[in-house]
Amino acid sequence: MDGVIVDSEPRHERAFLEVAREIGYGDTHGVLWADYVGRSEHDLWVDFVAKHKPAQTMEELLKLKRDRVLEILQREEPIFAGLAELVEKLARACKLGLASGSDRAVVEAVLSLQDLRRFFPATVTSSDVQRGKPAPDIFLRTAELMRVAPADCWVIEDSKPGVAAGLAAGMRVIAITNTHPAEELQQATKVVKTYAEIEWLLLGD
Repeated sequence: MDGVIVDSEPRHERAFLEVAREIGYGDTHGVLWADYVGRSEHDLWVDFVAKHKPAQTMEELLKLKRDRVLEILQREEPIFAGLAELVEKLARACKLGLASGSDRAVVEAVLSLQDLRRFFPATVTSSDVQRGKPAPDIFLRTAELMRVAPADCWVIEDSKPGVAAGLAAGMRVIAITNTHPAEELQQATKVVKTYAEIEWLLLGD
């Protein structure tokens, strides 16, 4: 979802930086955001808490960040241009599932934009599985809910952990260069720059 459906990575980073500043770590948070792109939110805060031991609990930190990113996403509605049209075309030809490292509230907020929810009967979030990406759990659970074999699935991803997770699940992976350059995504089955390329790969002419 993040970086594929919605241009949320910079907004997640902005939300984190705002929260870090508000709780007193604006210049000292010590987090390199790029290290956490494609991973679960929980991983970031585990490292933050271990480093700083803030007054807030893990649950409080997660809620502060989640509430802030929800505000930003609902206000800005940053769905990638061409994404909604692609999803509508794909939904006519195949089953669609959504597997996201974001938590359920953020996923539902994004799917409420441009009426996307109707296209994704199966949605799995970080709270639904034991291990986040690059482990394959989230994709395997999504395939299970869709009642399809992993080998019959294509994953669309934008991050290295996501590509690794899709391949580990035994799926084919299309990596789109929305967030990272092509050279960082070369392990994917296919690397593309546009949604039109994804349409051609999956649906043909």
